Amino acid sequence: MPVYLSSFTLPVDKEERLITDRMLYNAGSFRQKNGRFVYESSDNAKYGYIDNAYPCGIFGEKGLYEISFGRVTVFYGGNGSGKSTLLNLIAQKLGLKRLAPYNSGELFDSYVDECRFSMGADDEGEDYRVPNGSRIITSDDVFDYMLAARANNSEIAEGIEEGRREYARLKFGDNVQLNSMEDYEALRLQVLARSKSVSRRKFLRREVGSEIELGSNGETALRYFMLKLGSDTLYCLDEPENSMSPKMQLELKALLEELVRYCGCQLIIATHSPFLLALEGARIYDLDSRPAAVRNWWELENARVYFDFFNKNRELFESQ
Repeated sequence: MPVYLSSFTLPVDKEERLITDRMLYNAGSFRQKNGRFVYESSDNAKYGYIDNAYPCGIFGEKGLYEISFGRVTVFYGGNGSGKSTLLNLIAQKLGLKRLAPYNSGELFDSYVDECRFSMGADDEGEDYRVPNGSRIITSDDVFDYMLAARANNSEIAEGIEEGRREYARLKFGDNVQLNSMEDYEALRLQVLARSKSVSRRKFLRREVGSEIELGSNGETALRYFMLKLGSDTLYCLDEPENSMSPKMQLELKALLEELVRYCGCQLIIATHSPFLLALEGARIYDLDSRPAAVRNWWELENARVYFDFFNKNRELFESQ
Protein backbone atom coordinates (compact mmCIF):
# COMPACT_ATOMS: atom_id res chain seq x y z
CA MET A 1 0.00 0.00 0.00
CA PRO A 2 1.38 3.44 -0.92
CA VAL A 3 2.88 5.95 1.46
CA TYR A 4 2.94 9.01 -0.77
CA LEU A 5 4.29 11.45 1.82
CA SER A 6 7.19 9.92 3.73
CA SER A 7 8.47 12.72 5.99
CA PHE A 8 7.97 16.38 6.81
CA THR A 9 10.57 18.60 8.49
CA LEU A 10 9.65 21.72 10.46
CA PRO A 11 12.08 24.70 10.44
CA VAL A 12 12.19 24.98 14.22
CA ASP A 13 15.89 25.89 14.16
CA LYS A 14 15.19 28.77 11.74
CA GLU A 15 12.38 30.47 13.65
CA GLU A 16 14.61 33.16 15.17
CA ARG A 17 15.93 34.09 11.74
CA LEU A 18 12.39 34.20 10.31
CA ILE A 19 11.35 36.62 13.05
CA THR A 20 14.38 38.89 12.87
CA ASP A 21 14.28 38.94 9.07
CA ARG A 22 10.67 40.03 9.27
CA MET A 23 11.68 42.96 11.46
CA LEU A 24 14.52 43.82 9.04
CA TYR A 25 17.25 43.51 11.62
CA ASN A 26 20.40 41.47 11.17
CA ALA A 27 21.86 41.36 14.66
CA GLY A 28 20.51 41.13 18.17
CA SER A 29 18.09 38.81 19.90
CA PHE A 30 14.37 38.32 20.40
CA ARG A 31 12.27 37.30 23.38
CA GLN A 32 8.62 37.01 24.26
CA LYS A 33 7.12 39.94 26.16
CA ASN A 34 3.42 40.47 26.90
CA GLY A 35 2.42 37.97 24.22
CA ARG A 36 4.59 39.58 21.55
CA PHE A 37 7.89 38.52 20.03
CA VAL A 38 10.14 41.48 20.84
CA TYR A 39 13.44 42.20 19.09
CA GLU A 40 16.25 44.13 20.80
CA SER A 41 19.54 44.85 19.08
CA SER A 42 22.78 44.19 20.89
CA ASP A 43 23.35 47.91 21.47
CA ASN A 44 19.70 48.54 22.44
CA ALA A 45 19.54 51.02 19.58
CA LYS A 46 16.93 49.17 17.58
CA TYR A 47 13.64 47.80 18.79
CA GLY A 48 10.68 46.12 17.20
CA TYR A 49 8.01 43.50 17.71
CA ILE A 50 5.68 41.09 15.94
CA ASP A 51 2.17 40.71 17.31
CA ASN A 52 1.61 37.31 15.70
CA ALA A 53 4.62 35.11 15.03
CA TYR A 54 2.41 32.08 14.33
CA PRO A 55 3.40 29.32 13.72
CA CYS A 56 6.78 30.04 15.33
CA GLY A 57 7.10 28.95 18.94
CA ILE A 58 4.67 26.02 18.75
CA PHE A 59 6.74 22.97 17.90
CA GLY A 60 10.19 23.69 19.34
CA GLU A 61 8.98 23.36 22.92
CA LYS A 62 7.49 20.00 21.97
CA GLY A 63 10.76 18.78 20.53
CA LEU A 64 8.97 18.13 17.25
CA TYR A 65 11.28 18.63 14.29
CA GLU A 66 10.46 15.85 11.84
CA ILE A 67 7.38 13.73 11.24
CA SER A 68 7.55 10.27 9.66
CA PHE A 69 4.35 9.09 8.04
CA GLY A 70 2.63 5.75 7.69
CA ARG A 71 -0.44 4.92 5.65
CA VAL A 72 -2.44 6.47 8.51
CA THR A 73 -0.87 9.20 10.63
CA VAL A 74 -2.77 10.89 13.42
CA PHE A 75 -2.00 14.13 15.24
CA TYR A 76 -3.56 13.97 18.70
CA GLY A 77 -3.81 16.75 21.25
CA GLY A 78 -6.06 19.24 22.97
CA ASN A 79 -7.10 22.65 21.67
CA GLY A 80 -4.05 24.73 20.84
CA SER A 81 -1.72 21.73 20.65
CA GLY A 82 -0.83 22.45 17.03
CA LYS A 83 -2.51 19.51 15.30
CA SER A 84 -4.55 21.66 12.90
CA THR A 85 -1.52 23.87 12.29
CA LEU A 86 0.47 20.82 11.19
CA LEU A 87 -2.24 19.85 8.72
CA ASN A 88 -2.32 23.37 7.30
CA LEU A 89 1.46 23.51 6.94
CA ILE A 90 1.52 20.15 5.16
CA ALA A 91 -1.41 21.04 2.90
CA GLN A 92 0.11 24.40 1.97
CA LYS A 93 3.58 22.98 1.31
CA LEU A 94 2.24 20.15 -0.86
CA GLY A 95 -0.22 22.42 -2.67
CA LEU A 96 -3.26 20.39 -1.68
CA LYS A 97 -6.67 21.56 -2.79
CA ARG A 98 -8.68 23.24 -0.07
CA LEU A 99 -11.99 25.09 0.27
CA ALA A 100 -12.18 26.53 3.78
CA PRO A 101 -9.80 29.36 4.78
CA TYR A 102 -7.28 28.72 7.53
CA ASN A 103 -5.65 30.69 10.32
CA SER A 104 -2.34 32.24 9.35
CA GLY A 105 -0.12 35.15 10.29
CA GLU A 106 2.49 37.39 8.79
CA LEU A 107 5.12 34.65 9.10
CA PHE A 108 3.05 31.70 7.91
CA ASP A 109 4.09 31.75 4.25
CA SER A 110 7.75 32.24 5.17
CA TYR A 111 7.49 29.34 7.59
CA VAL A 112 5.98 27.12 4.88
CA ASP A 113 8.83 28.05 2.51
CA GLU A 114 11.34 26.71 5.05
CA CYS A 115 9.50 23.40 5.58
CA ARG A 116 10.92 20.34 3.82
CA PHE A 117 9.34 17.03 2.84
CA SER A 118 10.23 13.77 1.13
CA MET A 119 7.99 11.44 -0.84
CA GLY A 120 7.81 7.68 -0.56
CA ALA A 121 8.81 5.32 -3.37
CA ASP A 122 6.81 2.82 -5.39
CA ASP A 123 7.73 -0.84 -5.99
CA GLU A 124 10.16 0.18 -8.73
CA GLY A 125 11.96 2.68 -6.54
CA GLU A 126 10.48 5.75 -8.21
CA ASP A 127 9.41 8.59 -5.93
CA TYR A 128 5.68 9.18 -5.72
CA ARG A 129 4.18 12.48 -6.71
CA VAL A 130 1.32 14.06 -4.78
CA PRO A 131 -1.70 12.29 -6.30
CA ASN A 132 -4.22 14.27 -8.32
CA GLY A 133 -7.26 15.14 -6.27
CA SER A 134 -5.38 15.20 -2.96
CA ARG A 135 -6.90 17.72 -0.60
CA ILE A 136 -7.42 18.90 2.96
CA ILE A 137 -10.92 18.59 4.37
CA THR A 138 -11.92 20.50 7.49
CA SER A 139 -15.03 20.48 9.66
CA ASP A 140 -15.90 23.84 8.06
CA ASP A 141 -16.14 22.10 4.68
CA VAL A 142 -18.64 19.62 6.12
CA PHE A 143 -20.72 22.36 7.77
CA ASP A 144 -20.73 24.40 4.54
CA TYR A 145 -21.97 21.31 2.67
CA MET A 146 -24.81 20.92 5.17
CA LEU A 147 -25.82 24.58 4.82
CA ALA A 148 -25.64 24.48 1.01
CA ALA A 149 -27.66 21.25 0.89
CA ARG A 150 -30.38 22.74 3.10
CA ALA A 151 -30.51 25.90 0.99
CA ASN A 152 -30.74 23.78 -2.17
CA ASN A 153 -33.55 21.69 -0.70
CA SER A 154 -35.43 24.80 0.40
CA GLU A 155 -35.30 26.25 -3.13
CA ILE A 156 -36.40 22.94 -4.65
CA ALA A 157 -39.30 22.66 -2.18
CA GLU A 158 -40.52 26.07 -3.32
CA GLY A 159 -40.10 25.06 -6.97
CA ILE A 160 -42.03 21.82 -6.47
CA GLU A 161 -45.22 23.67 -5.51
CA GLU A 162 -45.05 25.77 -8.66
CA GLY A 163 -44.06 22.69 -10.66
CA ARG A 164 -47.17 20.80 -9.52
CA ARG A 165 -49.42 23.59 -10.71
CA GLU A 166 -47.54 23.77 -14.00
CA TYR A 167 -47.78 19.99 -14.46
CA ALA A 168 -51.58 20.04 -13.96
CA ARG A 169 -52.02 22.97 -16.36
CA LEU A 170 -49.91 21.28 -19.06
CA LYS A 171 -51.41 17.82 -18.65
CA PHE A 172 -55.08 18.76 -18.40
CA GLY A 173 -55.25 22.27 -19.86
CA ASP A 174 -55.55 23.54 -23.41
CA ASN A 175 -53.13 22.36 -26.06
CA VAL A 176 -50.11 24.53 -26.62
CA GLN A 177 -50.00 25.90 -30.17
CA LEU A 178 -46.61 26.12 -31.85
CA ASN A 179 -46.88 29.46 -33.60
CA SER A 180 -43.26 30.47 -33.19
CA MET A 181 -40.00 29.26 -31.67
CA GLU A 182 -40.98 31.05 -28.48
CA ASP A 183 -43.70 28.41 -27.97
CA TYR A 184 -41.29 25.50 -28.37
CA GLU A 185 -40.34 25.18 -24.68
CA ALA A 186 -43.98 25.20 -23.52
CA LEU A 187 -44.86 22.55 -26.12
CA ARG A 188 -41.91 20.41 -25.04
CA LEU A 189 -43.07 20.53 -21.43
CA GLN A 190 -46.64 19.65 -22.40
CA VAL A 191 -45.49 16.63 -24.41
CA LEU A 192 -43.40 15.55 -21.43
CA ALA A 193 -46.30 16.01 -18.98
CA ARG A 194 -48.71 14.01 -21.16
CA SER A 195 -46.27 11.19 -21.84
CA LYS A 196 -47.49 7.88 -20.40
CA SER A 197 -43.94 6.96 -19.36
CA VAL A 198 -43.44 10.13 -17.30
CA SER A 199 -45.17 10.36 -13.93
CA ARG A 200 -45.67 13.62 -12.11
CA ARG A 201 -42.75 12.71 -9.84
CA LYS A 202 -40.43 12.15 -12.81
CA PHE A 203 -41.64 15.39 -14.41
CA LEU A 204 -40.87 17.38 -11.27
CA ARG A 205 -37.49 15.69 -10.81
CA ARG A 206 -36.45 16.53 -14.36
CA GLU A 207 -37.72 20.08 -14.39
CA VAL A 208 -37.23 21.20 -10.78
CA GLY A 209 -34.44 18.94 -9.54
CA SER A 210 -33.99 16.47 -6.72
CA GLU A 211 -33.46 17.28 -3.08
CA ILE A 212 -30.17 16.24 -1.55
CA GLU A 213 -30.70 13.41 0.89
CA LEU A 214 -30.23 14.73 4.40
CA GLY A 215 -30.46 13.06 7.77
CA SER A 216 -29.14 14.19 11.11
CA ASN A 217 -25.98 16.31 11.13
CA GLY A 218 -23.93 13.20 11.86
CA GLU A 219 -25.56 11.18 9.07
CA THR A 220 -25.08 14.04 6.63
CA ALA A 221 -21.43 14.43 7.64
CA LEU A 222 -20.82 10.72 7.10
CA ARG A 223 -22.54 10.91 3.70
CA TYR A 224 -20.28 13.84 2.81
CA PHE A 225 -17.17 11.72 3.35
CA MET A 226 -18.69 8.80 1.44
CA LEU A 227 -19.26 11.13 -1.53
CA LYS A 228 -16.01 13.11 -1.42
CA LEU A 229 -13.33 10.54 -0.63
CA GLY A 230 -11.96 8.63 -3.62
CA SER A 231 -9.19 6.16 -4.42
CA ASP A 232 -5.39 6.57 -4.75
CA THR A 233 -5.35 9.91 -2.99
CA LEU A 234 -3.66 11.70 -0.08
CA TYR A 235 -6.10 13.29 2.36
CA CYS A 236 -5.55 15.59 5.32
CA LEU A 237 -8.64 15.44 7.56
CA ASP A 238 -9.09 17.99 10.32
CA GLU A 239 -11.35 16.60 13.08
CA PRO A 240 -13.64 14.73 10.66
CA GLU A 241 -15.64 13.31 13.59
CA ASN A 242 -17.32 16.65 14.37
CA SER A 243 -21.15 16.34 14.57
CA MET A 244 -20.97 12.54 14.65
CA SER A 245 -22.32 10.29 17.37
CA PRO A 246 -20.10 7.43 18.58
CA LYS A 247 -21.96 5.06 16.25
CA MET A 248 -21.35 7.36 13.27
CA GLN A 249 -17.69 7.73 14.25
CA LEU A 250 -17.29 3.97 14.16
CA GLU A 251 -18.87 3.91 10.69
CA LEU A 252 -16.46 6.64 9.60
CA LYS A 253 -13.57 4.62 11.05
CA ALA A 254 -14.63 1.60 8.97
CA LEU A 255 -14.88 3.76 5.84
CA LEU A 256 -11.41 5.23 6.35
CA GLU A 257 -9.88 1.81 6.99
CA GLU A 258 -11.37 0.52 3.73
CA LEU A 259 -9.93 3.48 1.82
CA VAL A 260 -6.47 2.69 3.15
CA ARG A 261 -6.64 -1.11 2.88
CA TYR A 262 -8.32 -1.46 -0.50
CA CYS A 263 -8.29 1.92 -2.29
CA GLY A 264 -4.67 3.10 -2.11
CA CYS A 265 -5.27 6.15 0.10
CA GLN A 266 -2.93 7.74 2.63
CA LEU A 267 -4.55 9.62 5.51
CA ILE A 268 -3.19 12.33 7.80
CA ILE A 269 -5.75 13.11 10.48
CA ALA A 270 -6.03 15.62 13.32
CA THR A 271 -8.39 14.25 15.97
CA HIS A 272 -8.98 13.54 19.63
CA SER A 273 -11.74 11.00 19.00
CA PRO A 274 -10.89 7.70 20.74
CA PHE A 275 -12.62 5.87 17.91
CA LEU A 276 -10.47 7.39 15.17
CA LEU A 277 -7.37 7.09 17.32
CA ALA A 278 -7.98 3.33 17.11
CA LEU A 279 -7.72 3.31 13.30
CA GLU A 280 -5.93 0.17 12.18
CA GLY A 281 -2.18 0.70 11.87
CA ALA A 282 -2.31 4.39 12.81
CA ARG A 283 0.93 6.13 13.78
CA ILE A 284 -0.15 8.58 16.47
CA TYR A 285 1.81 11.69 17.45
CA ASP A 286 0.86 12.83 20.95
CA LEU A 287 1.24 16.61 20.81
CA ASP A 288 0.23 17.00 24.45
CA SER A 289 3.36 15.25 25.70
CA ARG A 290 6.74 16.93 26.22
CA PRO A 291 8.50 16.02 24.08
CA ALA A 292 5.93 14.99 21.48
CA ALA A 293 6.04 11.23 21.06
CA VAL A 294 4.53 8.40 19.04
CA ARG A 295 2.14 6.47 21.29
CA ASN A 296 -0.46 3.71 21.20
CA TRP A 297 -4.04 4.93 21.20
CA TRP A 298 -4.88 3.23 24.50
CA GLU A 299 -2.09 5.19 26.22
CA LEU A 300 -3.61 8.59 25.39
CA GLU A 301 -5.54 10.69 27.88
CA ASN A 302 -8.82 10.81 25.94
CA ALA A 303 -8.97 7.05 25.62
CA ARG A 304 -8.02 6.61 29.29
CA VAL A 305 -10.77 9.01 30.41
CA TYR A 306 -13.37 6.94 28.54
CA PHE A 307 -11.94 3.70 29.89
CA ASP A 308 -11.84 4.92 33.49
CA PHE A 309 -15.42 6.23 33.33
CA PHE A 310 -16.91 3.04 31.92
CA ASN A 311 -14.74 0.82 34.06
CA LYS A 312 -15.93 2.70 37.15
CA ASN A 313 -19.52 1.97 36.10
CA ARG A 314 -18.89 -1.54 34.84
CA GLU A 315 -21.51 -3.11 37.12
CA LEU A 316 -24.26 -1.01 35.51
CA PHE A 317 -23.53 -2.59 32.14
CA GLU A 318 -22.99 -6.09 33.44
CA SER A 319 -26.29 -6.04 35.35
CA GLN A 320 -28.33 -5.61 32.15
